[in-house]
Amino acid sequence: MARAQDAPFRPQDHAANREMLRGLEAHKGSSKKRADDFSAKKSTFSVTGSSITVDSWRMQDWDYKKPNLPTYARGLFTTKNSQGQPEIAVRGYDKFFNEGEVTETEFRNVETQTRGPYELSVKENGCIIFMAGLEDGTLIVCSKHSTGARTDVEVSHADVGDQWVEKHLASVGKTRQDFARVLRELNVTAVAELCDDDFEEHVLRYKPEAAGLYLHGLNLNVPDFATYPHHLVDKFADEWGMKRTMYLVKDDIEDVKAFLRQTAETGNYDGRDTEGFVIRCQSKHGTREWHDWFFKYKFEEPYLMYRQWRECTKAVINGREPRYKKHKQITEEYIDFARRKLHGNRELAKQYNQNHGIIQMRDDFLESRGLSGADIIRKENASGLFSNEDTVKDIVLVPVATIGCGKTTVALALVHLFGWGHVQNDNITVKKGKPQAFANACTHTLEEAPAMIADRNNHQKRERKQIMDDISKTVYKAKYVALHYRHDRANYDNIRKATRERVLSRGDNHQTIQAASKGNIIVEIMEGFMHRFEPVNAYTPPDDGFDSIIDLDPVATSRENLETVITHLYNEYPKLFGEQEMPSSEDMDAAIAAAMNDYIVDIKHEIQSRPSNNHQITKPKTPQPSPKPKVPKVEYFAVQLPATLIRTLLDTTFQHTPPHLTKLYTHLLTSRRIQSEFHVTLCHRASAGQHPTLWSHLNDLYTNASAPTPTRAFTDPDPKLGSAKVSIDRIVWDDRIMAFVVRLGAGDGGGEVWTCANRVPHVTVGTASVEVKPKESNDLLLRWEREGARGENGVWEVVLPPGVEVEGTVKGVLTR
Repeated sequence: MARAQDAPFRPQDHAANREMLRGLEAHKGSSKKRADDFSAKKSTFSVTGSSITVDSWRMQDWDYKKPNLPTYARGLFTTKNSQGQPEIAVRGYDKFFNEGEVTETEFRNVETQTRGPYELSVKENGCIIFMAGLEDGTLIVCSKHSTGARTDVEVSHADVGDQWVEKHLASVGKTRQDFARVLRELNVTAVAELCDDDFEEHVLRYKPEAAGLYLHGLNLNVPDFATYPHHLVDKFADEWGMKRTMYLVKDDIEDVKAFLRQTAETGNYDGRDTEGFVIRCQSKHGTREWHDWFFKYKFEEPYLMYRQWRECTKAVINGREPRYKKHKQITEEYIDFARRKLHGNRELAKQYNQNHGIIQMRDDFLESRGLSGADIIRKENASGLFSNEDTVKDIVLVPVATIGCGKTTVALALVHLFGWGHVQNDNITVKKGKPQAFANACTHTLEEAPAMIADRNNHQKRERKQIMDDISKTVYKAKYVALHYRHDRANYDNIRKATRERVLSRGDNHQTIQAASKGNIIVEIMEGFMHRFEPVNAYTPPDDGFDSIIDLDPVATSRENLETVITHLYNEYPKLFGEQEMPSSEDMDAAIAAAMNDYIVDIKHEIQSRPSNNHQITKPKTPQPSPKPKVPKVEYFAVQLPATLIRTLLDTTFQHTPPHLTKLYTHLLTSRRIQSEFHVTLCHRASAGQHPTLWSHLNDLYTNASAPTPTRAFTDPDPKLGSAKVSIDRIVWDDRIMAFVVRLGAGDGGGEVWTCANRVPHVTVGTASVEVKPKESNDLLLRWEREGARGENGVWEVVLPPGVEVEGTVKGVLTR
């Protein structure tokens, strides 16, 4: 967001566009072999009134949580100009997430990584429309992923948006050509919310006089996100006859938090129900430089209550029994009202099923009661009707996790503290109908205990739907609580590290994961679970069936997560615990100790062979020797360096470097081409033949360090071979790649002085594009050694002050 009053401007950056497109093309139709990989879908569209075609790029919502994407634009159309240069035709916002949905949007990080002013714009309840100008003077109006296509059968969102553009422009005496020309000159995409109940109803009502395009953004058509401040967006809306989006400004993040939480109590702002707010500010997360950044704060109520009424009405129309968990008293009254309105009125029922008349039905009910949605929520909060404080039994805790998150440890600790039921999926030994058998076991457990833990990963939506559907057949009033081990895609490396350490440390004490005897294929199985993980979304089925969602951190200790679970349950379901006081810290410590020390596996399932693509684990019908698994090989040996220190060193260095020397570094930052980890390669398998003595020495160190010991009964695939002091002399780069030149020494306390197979020991910082491989650092540095860094030869350097030194860890890196 521009800090000045003037509108920001940047022209099309053809080189940056080309780089972005290379990254997208490289992942077009990708099979996503790794959990942190992504796939891009490309669709080509014509534009009405123009010979120009545009390419739409889209990724899955969860892919936007991953690091180092070519772009984070959600809603992106590209084309080529008359000179054949790549252009961004339409550019939406960077995908932004709800408060707490990803690590970056947790308030503890928002507090430290962002700065004001904070612009809080009311989240309009419609569908997004983009408007931009093409080179030939044509105005393009499109939805997130389509330019629209008028047919006799269906009118698209883009078509309706286009019709509204005509109306708005006519209201101020402007033409499409005028609008397209100005958007082109400014190199921006206008972003608006289409709110038109005659076309499509959502949850919140827009009367005819309130319908139209609500302009809420002007984005520069460049790969990295840059957008206008809100007051300039309002000015633009007035000039072109569009509707303004309501917003307010706060300078302090604590004021923002207080305002949002107070408004969330009723979901009502300025006399109208609202879905929430989009908060616009600047952040330095990821790039270390201030950049425009959004997050959102969605209100649960009365939005969820309205949605519940809608689904209950559709159930009545279609002859099903309505199912609802919250707002029971008022929902029962609403259903009775809806039945009377629908009785004998087939046309009303037909229209409702086509998503018309939903808001009118709701408003008629509220009018009959003389209440607003905010009034209902306020009364329920005051009376306790909205709470779960009277719940005393039939609570099912449903972990949503992957292997190694600690779900069984937390479950056993809860059993130790409260005597609740606990069913482990791996203890269900039937050959057919295992999901139903698991649900039946959970149901039987609820006959003996007020709460139970349905202990399996439940990492996919179909598993959550199955367990809730099958238990509810018998226990109709069961309440479901998700123990959601949040898998933030950007945090996958830390999650991998934490979960693998846990799994390997417990050896064979697990039903299906025998890390000591079959550790060589465990990592692949765990990766498969992470790849398939589907996070909990409280607003969509089946996860809207959860009565409560407890977010847990898979990297945190089981002790920390146990306290989070207990604190939440005591607040949400106080009568579940009877007269028992909340356990003390010592009680929780003892429960975790008991869970970890007393747990002994009595049923084991052998891994029959190398897992298939779906990583199924099966129990053989008869004992038979397993084929010898493929043992991962060491790909290279390296000194791994702390990434935070290296990034800080880069930031500090280039802050004080003349502008003409920062071009590549700025490109690496803005295109997210700086490596996520940094290391000095000692010897690569590919060069082992040229350096047999060094490779053999490092390999012997690895073999000895990874071998079982008297205190560790299993092979450690990721042992530490030693430490090293790495002195960083300078940074060298050309227009393709950047690297540190370093010297190696012994680690703290002395020890081995490490030898490097490369002529110039170095650390690769980043590459200008995906086509440039990190090994090209060797070519750069050999050239630097011969010719020096003179600028005119295309090589530059920054010499660092004496004494820049970091401590690194020597490890062997396995093949993927």
